[in-house]
Amino acid sequence: MSSTAHSVAANTLPAAWPASVQRVVDVLRQAGHAQDPVMLDGAARTAQQAADALGVELGQIAKSIVFMRQPDGTHVLVITAGDRRVDTAKVEALIASAGQRLAKATADDVRECTGFAIGGVPPLAHAKTGITLMDASLQRFESVWAAAGHPHAVFEISVQRLTSLTGTSFQDVVETVA
Repeated sequence: MSSTAHSVAANTLPAAWPASVQRVVDVLRQAGHAQDPVMLDGAARTAQQAADALGVELGQIAKSIVFMRQPDGTHVLVITAGDRRVDTAKVEALIASAGQRLAKATADDVRECTGFAIGGVPPLAHAKTGITLMDASLQRFESVWAAAGHPHAVFEISVQRLTSLTGTSFQDVVETVA
């Protein structure tokens, strides 16, 4: 854990986790991940807010972006670096077959499929199984920070471990950087 994040965590560990964070903690602990999430003083609903609060690079924030595949309603989670934007055409090419398309998930879709509210969606511990894709650009980092089920909660994890826990592999799912 970085020294900046450690100083944030030392002052903000709750006596009891919010229920949504506890779900993430339970999954992480069951997988042998010993580090607890960090509860930030302020909300980290955006990657920039999280990076600023933690004192890390924007790209080290692993964003969880949810889409819906239509017409079957399967949710598609794209875990991407905080400094990248998802290329929906690339994602659609990976997960859609004839007659299917990718649509932006509504706040209600996100909560129903993942069990979490927008701004705190973690890359794991979802209510329903869907499709998960991992941004290949995350490989630039040894570890990343992801939402832990609440707008104030984040956790640090190695990129390789995150890939393993989400059961996915790296894909080219982001817009080309100039």
